Amino acid sequence: MIEEKITDMHIGGVVIFTKSLFMFLLLDVYLRGSYAVNGNEVEQHLEMGKKLLAAGQLAEALQHYHSAVDGDPNNYLTYFRRATVFLAMGKSKSALPDLTKVIELKPDFTAARLQRANVLLKQGKLDDAEKDYKAVTEKSPNDEALMQLSTIAELRGNIREAYQLVEYGQLPAAVEVLGRAIEICPWDPSLHETRAECYIQMGEYYKAISDIRPTTSLRSDNRPAFLKMSQLYYKLGEAEESLNQIRECLKLDPDDKNCQPHYKKVKKLVKQINAAQEAKNNGQYDECLNKAKQFMKTEPSEEFYQLKGEGYLCHCNAKGNHIQEALMMCNRLLNKNPDNIDALMDRADTYLASEKWDDAINDFQKALNMEEGNHRAREGLNKAQKLLKQSKKRDYYKILGVKRTARKKEILKAYRKKAATWHPDKYEGDDKAHAEKMFIDIAAAKEVLTDPEKRQKFDNGEDPLDPEQQQQGGGGPFWHEGFNPFGGSGFKFKFNFN
Repeated sequence: MIEEKITDMHIGGVVIFTKSLFMFLLLDVYLRGSYAVNGNEVEQHLEMGKKLLAAGQLAEALQHYHSAVDGDPNNYLTYFRRATVFLAMGKSKSALPDLTKVIELKPDFTAARLQRANVLLKQGKLDDAEKDYKAVTEKSPNDEALMQLSTIAELRGNIREAYQLVEYGQLPAAVEVLGRAIEICPWDPSLHETRAECYIQMGEYYKAISDIRPTTSLRSDNRPAFLKMSQLYYKLGEAEESLNQIRECLKLDPDDKNCQPHYKKVKKLVKQINAAQEAKNNGQYDECLNKAKQFMKTEPSEEFYQLKGEGYLCHCNAKGNHIQEALMMCNRLLNKNPDNIDALMDRADTYLASEKWDDAINDFQKALNMEEGNHRAREGLNKAQKLLKQSKKRDYYKILGVKRTARKKEILKAYRKKAATWHPDKYEGDDKAHAEKMFIDIAAAKEVLTDPEKRQKFDNGEDPLDPEQQQQGGGGPFWHEGFNPFGGSGFKFKFNFN
């Protein structure tokens, strides 16, 4: 036995050395056994990763390749396969170190070098990509590498041309050339940023946002990109989305000196706009006017928010029966934007309230021409046409001399005053027949305007006491449903002004 041979040796230093050698041999045997187990596990992880990758289960495949790399950190294939998964997941930054590790472990592995070159090219790192493609062609002819080397030469010229066009202010041409470069280098943030600036100067903010957005992942801690997108959404009038983007900046650094002031301003504006909308929805029209004026004061420079505020002032003045203010704001808004269908219908409602039937019909008809199926415009037009027709007959408000917004108390007061003047029993003039007619009209007006349902019908352009409109027969336009202002057929008038 080895151990017995060692113990038989009695030379001091030699004995110690031989025991150390024995321990080393035992450790070597142990490590070999351990490696065999780990080797089997690595193969299992690689096999499972391969199956999951084929099934499109990338996250699960990646976990197995992580385990394979940990189990065998010197196996170039484990790194290469993990890089393949990273690329499939769109994580080129993570794939690049793995591909570099593969090349370190196996410099002649052409597939890895070609893959790394492709990643570098997409990232816009032309010099590094060129070196890898050349290394591939020097080892053996490769059509893909040769084609990409030609592409890089042409691409350098395109990029130089694009920057010259930007410098000369030829922005549409620059955008076109940059587009060709971005097709080849989609992961180059500088190209996206340059094209975004062109779009901003051209006033095409949505396209600029589309170019800025990918740079938030292509550059680490890219707070300026989130701030820029927030500012662009703000200019576009999308305050809520502006707030979302600036919050992303503050997630990266809550104390960012550029993002913080913008965040406070946008947050305040959004709160005021939402308050104005809530008041409008709840029919709190005076509150709506106050909140609209507040957010117009918060943002006096950007035209969108001024127009939005004027929209609230037009609508809420119209609904709040502030006739003059409504007409002023709606006219101002329509002068700036004649196609604003909401302002057009708000002005039409204001014309209705001021009994300008023809003007109301004209505005509602314009709104219908813009949007044929608009329910509000269709209803408004029908109402305005009925009211125009009604105005040529009998207007109960005019009979009593009250406004359309008059309350029941005002209506009864006006009725009593008119009835006291024209009641045939009290009338002192000679024309009793005229007094009878006037009193019938006054009594009819009182009946309609003090009954909420009948008044609503009248306000909608329908006379509830007109048998032609009600499709009822009767002895005349005001003699139905038992209505008799004189209380009997003998015209024995009694004062009853309740």
